[in-house]
Amino acid sequence: MSTKPAVNKVVLAYSGGLDTSVILAWIKENYGCEVIAFTADVGQGDSFEGLEAKALASGASKLYVRDLKQEFLTKYAFPNLRAGAIYERKYLLGTSFARPLIAAHQVDIARIEGADAVAHGCTGKGNDQVRFELTFQALAPDLTVIAPWREWHIRGREDALEYAYAHNIPVTQSKTNIYSRDQNIWHLSHEGGGLEDVWQSPNEDMFQLSDSPLDAPDNPVDIVVGFEQGTPVSLNGTATGPVEIVAQLNKLGGTHGIGRIDLVENRLVGMKSHGVYEQPGATILSIAHRELESITLDRETLHYKDVIAHKYAELVYNGQWFTPLREAIDAFVDVTQQPVTGEVRLRLYKGNCIPMGRRSPYSLYSEAFATFGADEVYNQADAKGFINLFGLPLKVAALAKKQREGASGA
Repeated sequence: MSTKPAVNKVVLAYSGGLDTSVILAWIKENYGCEVIAFTADVGQGDSFEGLEAKALASGASKLYVRDLKQEFLTKYAFPNLRAGAIYERKYLLGTSFARPLIAAHQVDIARIEGADAVAHGCTGKGNDQVRFELTFQALAPDLTVIAPWREWHIRGREDALEYAYAHNIPVTQSKTNIYSRDQNIWHLSHEGGGLEDVWQSPNEDMFQLSDSPLDAPDNPVDIVVGFEQGTPVSLNGTATGPVEIVAQLNKLGGTHGIGRIDLVENRLVGMKSHGVYEQPGATILSIAHRELESITLDRETLHYKDVIAHKYAELVYNGQWFTPLREAIDAFVDVTQQPVTGEVRLRLYKGNCIPMGRRSPYSLYSEAFATFGADEVYNQADAKGFINLFGLPLKVAALAKKQREGASGA
C-alpha cells in the first residue's frame, strides 16, 4: 500500500455536488490537512447561496468563489470558436476548456494561500483528470495533486451516496437521479444513468436547457449575429457583450430545440463513453461563424484551417491547453480571423439552425464572377487550357499505362 504524501494545505476544486462534497470530507479525514474550497462561476446557473456554509460544515477552512464567466468566454470559448474546433464531428468542447481555466485559478489560490497541494474530483476513468493535472504540471509542477477517485474504496456514485449519508453530507443526487452533469454558460453535459446503454433513447426529463424540437414553436424566428475578427459582438444589430450574447442565444436556441447532441465519443483514456450535450448558444455561434468564414476566407486558407481545427480540437479535448502548439495554432487562427467581420442571418426552427444570409465588408464572393447570366469578367474559353493543365498528370499516367500494356502484349 502506497503511503500518502504529507500535505499541510490543499485547494480543492469544489462544486458542492455529490463528488466534491464527499471528497472534501474524505481529504480532511484521510490526510488530516487544511482544505480550502474553490468554486468557479463559469455560468453553471448556481446561485451559490448556502455554498459557503455547506463547505465549512463539510470541513473546509474557507471558500473562494470567483466569477469567471467573462474570462471563460473571451479567453477559452471564443478562441475555440474562432479555431473552428469540434471534437468528433459534434462536441463543441465546453467541459474540455473549462477545466484548464478552473485549474489555473486553483494554482493562483494555492499561491495566495501558501498551499502545497491541489485536489480535484475527477474519476480515474475520465478525461477531466488529465485536463486538470496537465494544467497543474504546466503552471505549478511543485504542487502535490490529490485525486481521491484513484485512491479510495468508493467505486461508483452509489458508493459515494452511501458515504455522504453515513457522514451526514447534504447532497441533491439520489439513486433515482444519478446523472453526472457538468454545466457552464457554453453547454450542459449529461453522462451516466440510463445513458450507459447506447441503444436507450435519452429520457426527455433529463434535458434542462432545451425544449424538445417536437414541442418547439411552430413559427420560426430569424436572428442576425455580428462578428468582428471572428469574435461575436452583436445580436440583431445591437452591440452585445460576451456573457450577454451567449446567454441570450442559449435562451433563444433552447426554446427552439437547438443544439442537442447525442455522442458516443472516444475518451483519451481509451474507452468509449456516451454523453448527451445541450449547447444551444454555442451551436448557433458555431454555425454563424462557419458561414461568415465561407465568404471571407480564400479557398486554401479555409481548407487548411479545417485541418488545423481538427488538431486544435484534439489538443483541447486532451487537456493540452497550456502547450506551445496550442499557442502557435492560435497565432495562425488570429491571422485567419482578421477579415472575419460581418453579419450572418439565421432561422431557428424546431431543432434546426438554418443560415439565411451572410455579408461582410471583406467578402471575397463576387456576384459578377459567380453569375450564370451574361458577364464581362470571365472568359469561359479560358477553362479549356486550365483543364488541360490540371488534368495533365492523369493524361500522362494514362498514356504510360497504355504504352506498358502494348509492350507486354496485353
